[in-house]
This record gives sequence, C-alpha cells and structure tokens, in this order.
Amino acid sequence: MSEAGVSMAEPGVLALAGVLDYRSGPALRKQGKALIAASRESHLVLDCTAVVKSSSVGLSLLLAFMRDAQAAGKACEVRGMPSDMREIAEVYDLDEVLAG
Repeated sequence: MSEAGVSMAEPGVLALAGVLDYRSGPALRKQGKALIAASRESHLVLDCTAVVKSSSVGLSLLLAFMRDAQAAGKACEVRGMPSDMREIAEVYDLDEVLAG
C-alpha cells in the first residue's frame, strides 16, 4: 500500500498522492487546509496524478479543498483525477463541479 500525502509541489500546485481513504483522509484534510491557507497564489491546481487509489474520501477531500480555496478567494481546478475518483464523481453528479 502506498503512503498518502499532500504537499505544495510547486507554488499553486497542491499535490495529492498515494491511497486516499478513511485512514489517510483526516490527516490529509488538516494538512491540505493549512497548505491552501498559506499559499499566496491566486490560482490553485489540485493535482491528483500521483493518487494510486481512492475511495469516496478522496472525492470528499477534493471538494473540501475546493471550498477552502474559494473561501480564501482563490480560483481552483483539478488535474489528473484517477478513474476510480472520476467514477465516484459521476455517480454523485459531481464530475462537472470538479471539472472546473
């Protein structure tokens, strides 16, 4: 199993990695919120290209990070969403919300 993580890979790019599930979600939520608040960029990219596997928790994280960015007055987009996350988003009709 791949260890989960969230980091500001480069200015304005919040990178999620590993397995996003109920075990990793709470810590990632706190870390991501702090990183978004500390970012000075006006536009954020939520980069999911390094996500190995995701449950609905990963989708919840993306939505929470989008809310955090919006509350901070930052534009936000999602990049590299893996197929399992995309399928969950489609079930809940969130694919358009996450598309931009």
